[in-house]
Amino acid sequence: MSTTQQLSFTARYSLVFSAAIYLAAALLLPWVGAGAISVSRVLRHQEPDYEILLQLRLSRTLLALIAGGALSLAGTLFQAMLRDALATPYTLGISTGASLGAVTVIALGWETFFGIPMTWIGALIGAFVVLVIVIGGAFRQRQISAFGLLLTGMAINSICAAFILILSGFAGLARSFSIARWLIGSIDATSYFSLAVLAIVVSLVGAMILSQARNWNLLAVGERWAASRGVRVGTMLAQGYVLGSILMAGAIALTGPIGFVELIVPHVVRSRISSDHRILLPCAFLLGGALLALCDTIGRIVIPPAELPAGAVLALIGGPYLVWIIRQRTPAEEI
Repeated sequence: MSTTQQLSFTARYSLVFSAAIYLAAALLLPWVGAGAISVSRVLRHQEPDYEILLQLRLSRTLLALIAGGALSLAGTLFQAMLRDALATPYTLGISTGASLGAVTVIALGWETFFGIPMTWIGALIGAFVVLVIVIGGAFRQRQISAFGLLLTGMAINSICAAFILILSGFAGLARSFSIARWLIGSIDATSYFSLAVLAIVVSLVGAMILSQARNWNLLAVGERWAASRGVRVGTMLAQGYVLGSILMAGAIALTGPIGFVELIVPHVVRSRISSDHRILLPCAFLLGGALLALCDTIGRIVIPPAELPAGAVLALIGGPYLVWIIRQRTPAEEI
């Protein structure tokens, strides 16, 4: 069997395996919870089982699958752009900017406006403002460099984090608690309209990212290498930063700043499956969504009737595992 055929077989196997895990999570996890649900009652549309499954557990699982996939996809993209296996959207300030927007809304007591969760609007505005500032700061002599994006993003990240602490300190006890809980990141039941909007945005942005998979492969090697192969490096960096920011803002607006998934999953897929972005990107999306959905399910059942936020569960599981992964890696495996 030729190398091309072997890669083709590996790609098909990896994608099918990842898609099977994603589908299994979508079909099985909504049935898992602190209380048992009767399949027969659900099929007969009898309450409360039918309502619990359809309006609570299913919507939560779908949100986790979509948001987790978006976060993991964005993390994979930023790692390719910066050629750093530890780079995340938090490094570039997008997550912290979105968090600052949402925290501002909570601190002012504007959580809802005519039934619309204003934390979503605040997160989107915060991410957009940081997006403009970082690209503007990294744009010099009509070019954008990964180094400029990294330094500007780190600076903005620190500034936004400081403002979050200030707002939390002046918000009062009740609102400070709400801010702290939101910053942990959690998956809650949401409307299917919101899920549909998020799914459409993630699908369109994901398709645009995947269509440039060959260029991300070249860019992950180095800017000069990519430029010598005909890649417009500045345009690709700007495009990648904008697309990754859209993914992050959309996910964070509905879940809060959940961390680790965008760092752990790309590591695992790159080291265990493939570093080719034609395989890496879709597998990271599928496995990232399944991981976040699993963590949300664990949070629902570990201390009933209370719940652990999915962000806390993911940190408890992902932190030690990430340390183990890093210790197992060799220098040659780094980006």
